[in-house]
Amino acid sequence: MLSIRFIRENADVVKKSLKQRKDIEKINWVDEVLAIDEKWLSLKQEVDELRRRRNEIAQEINSLKKEGKDTSKKIKEAKDVPGKIKTSEEELEKLEEKRKYFLMRIPNVLHESVPYGKDDSENVEVKKVGKMPKFSFELKAHGELVEGLGIADFKRATKIAGSGFNYLKGELVLLDIALQRFAIDFLVKKGYTLVYPPFMMNRKSCEGVTDLADFENVMYKVEDEDLYMIATSEHPMGAMFMDEVIDEKDLPLKFCGLSACFRKEIGSHGVDTRGLFRMHQFNKVEQFIFCKPEDSWKLHEELQKNSEVMFKELGIPFRVVNICTGDIGIVAAKKFDIEAWFPRSKEYKEVGSNSNCTSYQAIRLNIRYDKKDGERNYVHTLNNTGIATSRVMVAILENYQQKDGSVKIPKVLQKYMYSKKFIGKPEKKTKKTYKKKKLSKKRKKR
Repeated sequence: MLSIRFIRENADVVKKSLKQRKDIEKINWVDEVLAIDEKWLSLKQEVDELRRRRNEIAQEINSLKKEGKDTSKKIKEAKDVPGKIKTSEEELEKLEEKRKYFLMRIPNVLHESVPYGKDDSENVEVKKVGKMPKFSFELKAHGELVEGLGIADFKRATKIAGSGFNYLKGELVLLDIALQRFAIDFLVKKGYTLVYPPFMMNRKSCEGVTDLADFENVMYKVEDEDLYMIATSEHPMGAMFMDEVIDEKDLPLKFCGLSACFRKEIGSHGVDTRGLFRMHQFNKVEQFIFCKPEDSWKLHEELQKNSEVMFKELGIPFRVVNICTGDIGIVAAKKFDIEAWFPRSKEYKEVGSNSNCTSYQAIRLNIRYDKKDGERNYVHTLNNTGIATSRVMVAILENYQQKDGSVKIPKVLQKYMYSKKFIGKPEKKTKKTYKKKKLSKKRKKR
């Protein structure tokens, strides 16, 4: 969230950002939260004065006792002060809750380079990368393809868990794992620390990293427990240092998170509603960084480059879009999406998002760092999808689909799949293998 101090000093900036977001209702919230804050500041002064007076009276009573003078009036005054403090503190707490309500819902201030637009149709294309494959045959729907190859079972998964879940089998499981290993190896070599986080979080931690609307629309609640299933490893990684102070020399902290992800809302639009593209459960490798404020925009570009290089190595055509003011969500100050090319529907679709959240999450989570001059400041947090395996698998199943119904495995993934080159096609036996078998037969005859 934005700090109340920032809003006090930059109310016009916050209002301008809300206007750009077309969040007109919340423009009035800025004035409301400042009015509540003014009452809070005034009452806080009264409470501090009452506490000061309580200590002062105690000293006065001690002095009168030493002098042998009457203390009854001071004792009576001393008895009245705690009640006044308690009443004022209760009112102070109510004002804090009201102020927090607005602070938790006022979005982050947008970076000046975020394009203005009403919705996702006005996101701005930054660039296109890769050559789109051409096909001399009609592509199969990926769901039909993998079921036909016997490497996925949607019907039985629906029977036991409902729609949006599936069984992956055989080579499709290996492809999922191969994508995870590829992304992990790529990021670990670049100095990112691999993290396997908890798959559940309590509400306080969740509130620090996500839009409050996600509690209703996205996240699964564990019944009778203060626990929620994670929608992405970004969330538990972001909350890792909640209420902690990080040493400046340790920044930036770069993490590579591996987890399953669980989401209630998956949507139902598109040409292929059955399959892997929209699921309640999927695997993802996530990038996450804690850094000093002055480094966050440079690191935002680094995260973007990481993802672009991975998609280039996978040989999947993609484009980068700068997310507009009407589509960005409340947490990020700026966001790039990578959209892969899906030849069956002949369109680009989102497969990853790269967000600079500036200090918005850190203020909610109270994550700060010690500066060399002795002051403390909030860190900046950034997150970017490494590889969300389900959607990337669909991109591979479409872009690498062969006429005979098999799927070519991207070269960078083959080493993770026992050197197989195709899914759904028997591997040809090499001459070397054949000679070995012939020799073994001769030995048996002898």
